[in-house]
Amino acid sequence: MAVLSACGSGAAGDDKVKLGFVNGANTEFHTCLLKAVDREAKANGAELLTANSGQNPGTELSNIEDMISRQVDALIVQTVNVDALEGAIGKANRAKIPIFLTSVVTDDPSKIAGAAVVDLKRVGALDAQWVGQDAKGAAVEVGVIAGAPGAASDLMTGGFSGALPGNAKVVANQPGMFNRTKAQDVAENMIQAHPGLDYVFVANEDMAFGALNAFQAAGSKVKIVTTNGTDHGLAAVRDGRFAATVANSPTVIGRLAVRNTLAYLHKKPIQKITQAPATLITKDNLDEAPQYCLK
Repeated sequence: MAVLSACGSGAAGDDKVKLGFVNGANTEFHTCLLKAVDREAKANGAELLTANSGQNPGTELSNIEDMISRQVDALIVQTVNVDALEGAIGKANRAKIPIFLTSVVTDDPSKIAGAAVVDLKRVGALDAQWVGQDAKGAAVEVGVIAGAPGAASDLMTGGFSGALPGNAKVVANQPGMFNRTKAQDVAENMIQAHPGLDYVFVANEDMAFGALNAFQAAGSKVKIVTTNGTDHGLAAVRDGRFAATVANSPTVIGRLAVRNTLAYLHKKPIQKITQAPATLITKDNLDEAPQYCLK
């Protein structure tokens, strides 16, 4: 198959395509994203090299530099911080290695080959709209437990806060660093400082379970809205522990990223920025949630 000229082993057509995947962390989302990327690469006969940046932008740059030195044909990156990615994109461009992003896209997409994204502002906004409908115009206090600063978390929490109605006031906003224990500590502090808290937005379901532990221990009836759509997250919506979640499937994102990357290398037309769906899930539409993770 003809592919774009690149430094990697697949460029000359004498070997299979070599893809590099630089993941951003080790949360359930990231683990499931890796499974989807790996499964789709293997299904299409591509070699896959992987690295994990552990939520560290400096490590991410080193990982990308290593992938360039290993002469991959294309890079897929779940970035830690989209604002800190510019230097790495420049290095990939100079090496003539196309770079694809997952989940988010840069402000200037002209320097990347493509992205498989979720409208993360909309993810947050969907939860905010549910809060607004549930509050029914009453004055309510809202807390936000963010993930790690940068990229996905900032977009989600910004979308959430920006879409809240005027009667809903954000009284606390702290990062849980995508860590269940840290999120529980944040929730404990939040409920002590704001005992009248009515709702809390948590940037992923794993943290939401930590926050739930804190609220239950305090006897609080705070309603939790969150994101992901994992099997255990959906179970928590079903039994009322979570009020709502926004299904945002890493399996769908990973498949799209690999398929579009390979199509690009094979000089086939693609939609440069491909949107994966995001769906608000409550007790009323649990059957609409897509598969979150490959078995």
